[in-house]
Amino acid sequence: MKVLVIWRLLTVGGVNAGWRNRSIYFKKHGIDTEFLYTTDHGGLHIMEDIAPVYLTKDKQEIVEIIQKNAYDAVIVVDTGAAYKWLKKANYTGPVIVEARTPEIIKLQPHIKFFNGVQPVSIIVPSQYQKRVVSILTEAKPINVIYNGIDTSFFKPLPDKDIDFNSAPFLPENKKIIGWIGRLDKRKNWPMLLEVAKRIKRERDDVEIWVIGGAQSVQREEFAAKWKEENLTDTVKWFPVIPYQQMPHVYAKIRKSGGCTLATTRSESFGNTFIESMACGVPVVASNMMPVTELVVNGQTGNLYRGQNIDDAVRKLYDILDNPQLQRKMSNAASLHVQEQFAIEVVAEQYMDLLYEIVHGERTGVIES
Repeated sequence: MKVLVIWRLLTVGGVNAGWRNRSIYFKKHGIDTEFLYTTDHGGLHIMEDIAPVYLTKDKQEIVEIIQKNAYDAVIVVDTGAAYKWLKKANYTGPVIVEARTPEIIKLQPHIKFFNGVQPVSIIVPSQYQKRVVSILTEAKPINVIYNGIDTSFFKPLPDKDIDFNSAPFLPENKKIIGWIGRLDKRKNWPMLLEVAKRIKRERDDVEIWVIGGAQSVQREEFAAKWKEENLTDTVKWFPVIPYQQMPHVYAKIRKSGGCTLATTRSESFGNTFIESMACGVPVVASNMMPVTELVVNGQTGNLYRGQNIDDAVRKLYDILDNPQLQRKMSNAASLHVQEQFAIEVVAEQYMDLLYEIVHGERTGVIES
């Protein structure tokens, strides 16, 4: 079987990280995945080594790619224009829609109208996202399939395997709070800086690592505020960390007795949450859906109220100042991901759905 995934954004983010893991697993089970993007936002390096990647805005070229490859199925991720391309290419195979954008206003243009194409299924990564999608379209069915993670790659590393010679470097006698993701409005970096200001006033044994943001729309705004608030000593910014280095980043955070912090306002899933937990790093995030589907409050991390800075700081200190609790959460977090979000578990669900759609049969792997 050969499938094409169409998404307009080639980013370093949860959607592509999820598809990277999925396509590797699919390949082992006889499904070849190819990717078509219209714009590169720095994500090519995490995809090009695992599958063919087409990067073009040329409509005729896109139509020719669809026509010449005889795909058994096409998966469209939040790309409203794709339905015109499929129609022009006279594609008659099954079309699956993935709805990933958590904001209704931004998602609406991509799933409100299918331009004559009839999707056979809509796939969402959380129960929360299913609710969002059901507001915008009556298309059915809507299937919830969580993003999966390669737990042989994202796992707690023993000290002897940690790359201490690559950035970010682990300082002595400091606990690390990791903040991973794009620097944009939805990820809510201003709250991170407010949290950092509080921590800087109260203690000197904490360092915050901001990982990512090299090509984010608000990177210059963040950099200016970061310097203006005199936080460059407490908050260290690493705009580009290779994807392959991330298990080592998480390992350093875990070794320091630290945790990760998310200040995001909305998510359709949250890949960095499961990456962090898979590596044995507790997560501190807002008590909202779909975070509550991923993080077990008080067991694999702590959830704070809304966007409440005081409560967020309390939840951070609860972990940083209690090494025994941090270790307990660390162990529980990695086990939780292995059981609920391992690629073997969730990619199998996706693969099962593909076989049923394309061949009218289940793989049978789950049942056996």
